[in-house]
Amino acid sequence: MRAYVIGNVTVDETISVSAMPEAGASILGHEETRDLGGKGANQAVVMGRAGLTSILVAAVGDDFRAEIIRSQLAEEPVDARLVRLSGKASDFSIIFTTPDGENAIVTTTDSAGSLTLSEAIRPLAESTAGDLVVLQGNLSDDVTRGILEEARRRQLVTAFNPSPLRRFFADLWPLIDIAFLNKGEAESLTGSGGQAAASTLISAGVKHAVLTLGGEGAMLASRAGTLKIPAAAVTAIDTTGAGDTFMGTALASCALRGVPLDARAIRHATTAAALTVSRRGTRSAFPTKAELHAILAA
Repeated sequence: MRAYVIGNVTVDETISVSAMPEAGASILGHEETRDLGGKGANQAVVMGRAGLTSILVAAVGDDFRAEIIRSQLAEEPVDARLVRLSGKASDFSIIFTTPDGENAIVTTTDSAGSLTLSEAIRPLAESTAGDLVVLQGNLSDDVTRGILEEARRRQLVTAFNPSPLRRFFADLWPLIDIAFLNKGEAESLTGSGGQAAASTLISAGVKHAVLTLGGEGAMLASRAGTLKIPAAAVTAIDTTGAGDTFMGTALASCALRGVPLDARAIRHATTAAALTVSRRGTRSAFPTKAELHAILAA
């Protein structure tokens, strides 16, 4: 099985601050890391390190950040199909982190938002039924829907993380097999939380819904019922990329075992995400190949 991750790739600039800035405030900060990031790249890297064949389709500009992106992706077990956009700036993120490990992220989408449907789905011509198509919220409405419809036509398994939030996401559920949402995303898109949110997603056509609940763990729902998986005990230093680690690990766990998403995959994901939040940075905080292989063997 292969995973086609169609999304964004960025250069992440992480700045530590004593507290999040309020409107109109000027504050001091310290640059912690400059790293490869973007939800699409993050998930592709985690799945690749876990041992799943991982293909990343993402757009970049023709600037210095594109060179950083190419060189860092070349270090990872990812087949990067980067689409170069002349005259565009590569996307980047500014990440504020506080001493308690919380973060706030601003991401540009000049390149991701310019990726066309034909460019996005071109690699799917190589796919076979049952392969994964993994999406996030950085692409345009038409491109996101078009990818999901093409995946359906090719009998591929679709996995979706609706982040950053867009209004049109609530119309996509019938095209999505596996949805990963945090508390805020679930409340925004379903009007409820917990079991009620999971039930809404399943009723709308999602086959498996995963709700990540921070320190409360995670919930896995399907038509067969709902399971609650506790969080791994950890002291959070930086939560950047934790959700992407969780999603990538869960998908790799079930894909490598050839089974639908299950409680074991969610336990693997919580363990991997706990490692990520215990470190600073984005890509540099993800579990290594050895760590992921040990987690998936448990």
